[in-house]
Amino acid sequence: MSSSSGNTFYDLKAELPSGKTYDFEQLKGKVVLIVNVASKCGFTPQYKGLQALHDKYKERDFIILGFPCNQFGGQEPGDDAAIASFCELNHGVSFPLMKKSDVNGDNTSPVYQWLKNEKPGLMGLTRIKWNFEKFLIDKNGKVVNRWASTTTPQAIDATVENLLAQ
Repeated sequence: MSSSSGNTFYDLKAELPSGKTYDFEQLKGKVVLIVNVASKCGFTPQYKGLQALHDKYKERDFIILGFPCNQFGGQEPGDDAAIASFCELNHGVSFPLMKKSDVNGDNTSPVYQWLKNEKPGLMGLTRIKWNFEKFLIDKNGKVVNRWASTTTPQAIDATVENLLAQ
């Protein structure tokens, strides 16, 4: 699914598992954490930490968007229904999960094309290295942080709190 041009964060769109479109325009004024997720990864327990962050700040215009991805070790083999069921049953996930999509390569989702362009990783490399890499977007649609998979949701809590306080 392509965006209108991806000029700004709010121009982006993503496909939901239902086939409906999730329009990022509805995120104006919110702090957003975008994470590529997988159900069979060593970092999968981070779902609980992400849900805790979501629960702590959801009433303060904070939202997490999960993008299931099967590009790293085949660790997200299920279909969208299986992914949603796993996340809800095993981790209590209630934040939005998008349709399973690619974060690298020729079929990279427009959201990840935009994120990687806005906030390259170390040494200017743009590719996502593994599951549970995180991008934090401020209330104005600017990517302010990018964290590797090893950074836990608890480790970014203070950064989220500071952005919400601005």
